[in-house]
Amino acid sequence: MSTPDNTPKLITRDWLAIERTKLANERTFLAYFRTAIVFLGTGITILKIELFNSMKPFGIILITVAPIILTIGIVRLIYVRRLIRKHYNV
Repeated sequence: MSTPDNTPKLITRDWLAIERTKLANERTFLAYFRTAIVFLGTGITILKIELFNSMKPFGIILITVAPIILTIGIVRLIYVRRLIRKHYNV
């Protein structure tokens, strides 16, 4: 069966597969977000605790890398979401 615009009609199994793919995409973004938060927190901790004075450059690197990781996660989330919508016409 086809819809009026000649795209094949999706059955329940196909819809569930699309939903699983969307959820996996969101889980991947949350992993990027979690990693960015850990990097940021660790970097701030290294800078604030005097015991880690010799590691201050590493703390600065972690604080610098955290927003980069978050940006990569956001870009990937949007890219994959658009790809799913385009491929499955959802």
